[in-house]
Amino acid sequence: MFAIEEINKDPDLLPNVTLGFHIYNTYPSDVSTLESSLMWLSGQGLPVPNYHCQKQGKSVAIIGGATSELSVQMATLLELFKYPQISYGPYDPILSDKAQFPSIYQLAPKESNLTLGMVRLMVHFNWTWVGLVISDNTRGETFLWNIREEMARKGVCVTFTEKIPSTEKFPFSSYYKIMPRIDKSSANVIVIYGNTNSLRTLQYAQMTYLILKKLWITTSHWDITIRPHYNKFSSFNRVLIFSGQTKEIPNFKTFLRTVKPAKYPENIFLKKFWKSAFNCPSEFKEPKRDCAPNASLDMLPLWYFDMSMSSQSYNIYNAVHAVAWALHQLLLTKSELRDEDSLVMYPWKLNSLLRDIQFNNSAGEQIFINDKKLSEAKYDINNFVDFLNGTQHMVKVGEFIPQAPLGEDFSIHENVIMWNEYYKKTPQSVCSESCGPGYQKSAREGEPICCFDCILCPEGQISNQIDMDQCIMCPEDEYPNKERNCCLPKVVTFLAYENPMGMTLACTALIFCILTFLILGLFVKHQDTPIVKANNRNLSYVLLFSLSQCFMSSLLFMGKPTSATCLLQQTIFGITFTMAVSSILAKTVTVVLAFKATRPGSRSRKWVGSRAPISIILVCSLIQGILCGIWLLVSPPFPDIDLHSEPGHMILKCNEGSLIAFYLVLGYMGFLALASFIVAFLARNLPDTFNETKFITFSMLVFCSVWVSFLPTYQSTKGKSMVAVEVFSILSSSAGLLGCIFIPKCYVILLRPQWNTQEVVNLKSYSRRRNHSKTFSPAS
Repeated sequence: MFAIEEINKDPDLLPNVTLGFHIYNTYPSDVSTLESSLMWLSGQGLPVPNYHCQKQGKSVAIIGGATSELSVQMATLLELFKYPQISYGPYDPILSDKAQFPSIYQLAPKESNLTLGMVRLMVHFNWTWVGLVISDNTRGETFLWNIREEMARKGVCVTFTEKIPSTEKFPFSSYYKIMPRIDKSSANVIVIYGNTNSLRTLQYAQMTYLILKKLWITTSHWDITIRPHYNKFSSFNRVLIFSGQTKEIPNFKTFLRTVKPAKYPENIFLKKFWKSAFNCPSEFKEPKRDCAPNASLDMLPLWYFDMSMSSQSYNIYNAVHAVAWALHQLLLTKSELRDEDSLVMYPWKLNSLLRDIQFNNSAGEQIFINDKKLSEAKYDINNFVDFLNGTQHMVKVGEFIPQAPLGEDFSIHENVIMWNEYYKKTPQSVCSESCGPGYQKSAREGEPICCFDCILCPEGQISNQIDMDQCIMCPEDEYPNKERNCCLPKVVTFLAYENPMGMTLACTALIFCILTFLILGLFVKHQDTPIVKANNRNLSYVLLFSLSQCFMSSLLFMGKPTSATCLLQQTIFGITFTMAVSSILAKTVTVVLAFKATRPGSRSRKWVGSRAPISIILVCSLIQGILCGIWLLVSPPFPDIDLHSEPGHMILKCNEGSLIAFYLVLGYMGFLALASFIVAFLARNLPDTFNETKFITFSMLVFCSVWVSFLPTYQSTKGKSMVAVEVFSILSSSAGLLGCIFIPKCYVILLRPQWNTQEVVNLKSYSRRRNHSKTFSPAS
């Protein structure tokens, strides 16, 4: 009505032509729709096929089809006469098939991105458990396919899918089963998509079954502003609606405020609506007077009448103007225009003009009917609020503009949204509660990806966000905190002197080193006594000196590792220990040679007093030195950082470089120790006053036990404990040699000096040789 009045007032658009209109009702039924179409074509109250009984006021175009199904139903008859039909309903790709529907035109923008906007809304509020209610038709199936695909791509799961038939054949008893099925679903968010016909099913269903716990997301194609349940509550209260953006038409609301039945007495629909809206008495029948003369449409509640122009109303307005512009072009083509009747008799001529129609409406928007030029729809996200006092509001809370750059295409104002009364804060719709930081999702077998369990992150990993599919490793220089939700910097550590363990080991090494020098000084002071001269005192001096260096070498393993200390610690340790063990081997060989030299005619006499023991020390130490030299040349030790042995610590240590060389050095020392042990063990019963082979045997037993225990312990420990184990092994083995070999001698020197005289030595030597001879004589 508004569009036609606007056109008729324009003297330039259709000069000397008055545009009018007829209104016919449509139903969700093929038979009723065909009946209305025949009534329109025949021009009488009764449908008369192939006859047109109206001479004046004949129509040239049809604006109809709130749904694509209605457009298709009307087209089965209207296409026979090539009547142009402009659909004001939502865009449907099926109607774009010009081979099947050459006379149907669409004005609504395309909705291919509607599913993207809805899923963006779900993702924004973390609604991952959503139900779908769609109309059971081709548009519904297309929407279902697209939204399922987008939901799966964004990690949102479909809880259930309810299909509502959009025809009158739907069984009445099934109305009341829909809402209970929806209410029993565990999803709190439901998406509704369809048309006004299929909405009637939910309208009937919600009258007997009230749902307050669900949040609905729908489109403006559904007239969601329906009468509340029992006049107080509605299942669809606080719904979020994706409404197509439209520009405001000038003077439209002013026109609505002036609309009254008395102004349009021939409009029977307006009259009936007015009586219902303003509670006019049933007996009121005066056509020239209104039952509520001071009433206007803007006084009605939102569920009865919305003063704003909906997207479908906007399409109707543009459709009327599109027909007017096509007639305008037809009037300009004077060669085809012979008289006024040609406009009425040949409406099919408008088809060629409508296909390429293009104009600017009064809001300044450029309008196309060509499918190839139709733009993508832009959406306002509205919040429909129905208050208990009967007032209703439609509030814009966001928008979705697919053509805008990413990040600017979607916006939502949470503080403006009024949620369902059931929720005190933003509602949640999830299958499983979110996994907090420190946890990761673990999918449940046989269930959708939205249903999961939360498990603690593995050792060494964290999750610093909610709902992480996989925990992440901390950088090597950081470690997870106790809650495993963030990484903390690791503490740099090493076997420092200030550390209690390091201080204890360092003090022990110094004490033993001082003790070794004291024993060396004691031996030098009593160098002429028999107990010192026995078994070569020079070897004792060498042994004591090498043991002191063994104690001191342990200090190289403590403190912050450097390139110098890493190179020296293993080399000095290996050579000094080799000197000590080879000195013991030389002492043992000296004892054996000394005993054999006492036998008549023995060839061993020439070795006694020679430089053979010193040669043993030099040769053995030289071999170890060569091994260490090769080690340093091929793969020398170097400072390294151990990031994994101790959580929360970066351990500075010396990397051996070549483990083969390391164990080869240890193995060589072990070989010398084993040789000394065997020789000393075989010579333990040789008769001599100060025969120390028994002490050497026991010291080698202690030495070998320490280093045999060291190998598995060293391999099983990590970090600075490895260094501590090696230092402890050095100290304990060195102390074992010192104690087992020299403590008995110190006992004699200091506490039993009477045993340390030549007379006692000669007497004991004679007695032991005599007993030894008797034991091994042929007579015996």
